[in-house]
Amino acid sequence: MEVRIPHSFPSCLATLNHQRNATALTRKHTKRGKQCLSVLPSFIIVSAKFNETQVNQRRSANYHPSIWDQKLIESFTTPFSYEIHATRLEGLKKDVKTLLNSTKDQSVLLRLIDSMQRLGVAYHFEQEIEEVLKFQRPDVTSDLYTAALHFRILRERGFPVSSDVFEKFRSRDGRFIDSLSRDVEGLLSLYEASHLRMHGENILEEARDFSIKNLNLLMEKLDSNSAKKVKQSLEIPLYWRMPRVEARKFIDVYQKDNTKNLTLLELAKLDYNLVQSVYQQELKELERWWRDLGFKDKLTFSRDRVMENYMWAVGIIFEPQFSKCRIGLTKFVCILLVIDDMYDVYGLLDELECFTDAVKRWEMKAMEDLPEYMKICYVAILNLANEMAGDVIKDHGLNILTYLIEEWATLCRSHLAEAKWFYNGYIPTVGEYLENSCVSVGGPAAMFHAYILLGCTLTKNSIDCFKNGTEIIYWSSIITRLSDDLGTSEAESKRGDVAKSIHCYMVREGITEAQAKQCVKELINYSWKKLNKESAKNSLPRSMVNMSLNMARTAQCIYQHGDGIGTSTGAIKDHLTSLIVKAIPIEETCSTI
Repeated sequence: MEVRIPHSFPSCLATLNHQRNATALTRKHTKRGKQCLSVLPSFIIVSAKFNETQVNQRRSANYHPSIWDQKLIESFTTPFSYEIHATRLEGLKKDVKTLLNSTKDQSVLLRLIDSMQRLGVAYHFEQEIEEVLKFQRPDVTSDLYTAALHFRILRERGFPVSSDVFEKFRSRDGRFIDSLSRDVEGLLSLYEASHLRMHGENILEEARDFSIKNLNLLMEKLDSNSAKKVKQSLEIPLYWRMPRVEARKFIDVYQKDNTKNLTLLELAKLDYNLVQSVYQQELKELERWWRDLGFKDKLTFSRDRVMENYMWAVGIIFEPQFSKCRIGLTKFVCILLVIDDMYDVYGLLDELECFTDAVKRWEMKAMEDLPEYMKICYVAILNLANEMAGDVIKDHGLNILTYLIEEWATLCRSHLAEAKWFYNGYIPTVGEYLENSCVSVGGPAAMFHAYILLGCTLTKNSIDCFKNGTEIIYWSSIITRLSDDLGTSEAESKRGDVAKSIHCYMVREGITEAQAKQCVKELINYSWKKLNKESAKNSLPRSMVNMSLNMARTAQCIYQHGDGIGTSTGAIKDHLTSLIVKAIPIEETCSTI
């Protein structure tokens, strides 16, 4: 493959920012549904196209069968239920609410709120937490740990707070005070707070570098528990973690804490088990839907991953009352995964062009020219969208079918663009790749489905406002795409696939794989800063902001140790076992608050 590399190629961050700005200008002149495909290539690479044999040859990713079969999912059970444990749950919630309202010491209160969030029970006390935080002001006498914790909690919850609160911890030359380099608890709190930074907040960039440097230096001097805690945070900061996975892990950590509150601990365990009982019932329903769909038996080239796809939904919105949203999201992801495998691996280019056209036409007659395997997938898309549209008409008196058609058509066009790149042997620029793949990864479509499934009051104006406020979804989708690339690049490179971000960097900039991966990690850091800035705005409901953040977090969790969907053993199996299968043993306490 002959590749021409320009003499001066912009840095990885400049590439993304330039492409984003250029595309934003182009969007003003594009029609709805085509905007994310309007890219401005910096130059064209011409390479040898596939020969006739290769074009007509189906590929296979050789995905392993599901490790969670029908009988296993149907066997999931738990002794915990809301019917049996409702009284105890309400009693514990009442006691914790009293504890929250009666705590006056700021440092103790902040630790309590942080524990409630990490234990996964803060959703029971959202109004109370908001009320107590309204009256909290930065304490000029607070230590580094408390100041950083206060800053992080306020930013996480959308309260305006300036990074200037850290100025008092810097010397006259602008560096962080040397004496702080031995404060492990303070450094860790500062490190966690630094991940709430926005673009241009240099003091938080310095805070991140200062804390990382000194935590690494102190690592060998720490006891095993403290060292493990620091190591985990340096691998993936608290703000980037999938909430429900963090809750399960933190319950074990909190249980060993000498300052723990036993009532809060019992509430966390009971709530976790009760929410798990909801998940089990949802999965049984989804397994039956998936079996009836026929994909498992008729589309054997694709991944059979109901459990793993459900983990996406749990990661995006875990609270028990959003069952309808999780079920709908999982159905969307299941079909999306088949679409992905069809365009990336199994489908021939002429078939993929026909399928893309059929989705655009959105009529049963369009199936006539499709091969049998595509007809099954096409019917599934139409049925899911028509079912959702019917529910919205019934509940809100609003016809959203045109919006759903637009999402699926845009999604398929983005996949087709990548298929054409592959068949033409074209290596896109990083900017081209990201602008297209942030759509093909499914983020915008997933968030739109989540929005209409959430239970909010839907009107044409509210949907239009949602569609216009998609910057936060864009950056969340970029993180999702890049995390996916880091986790799957090795397997996809071996089997032959469209060039992903790592390969684009290697070819376009003439750098090594290790350097390319570092560029991708820098882009993830950059995208989080943009995501933080967008989440601080009030253009979208807080629920949608949280779901956008959670999509990025879930992607980083799923792909942290490799391809968590393609090869669903190891860490993902362990996560799902904790989330769905195994309840937490509870010994009821008689503790007082």
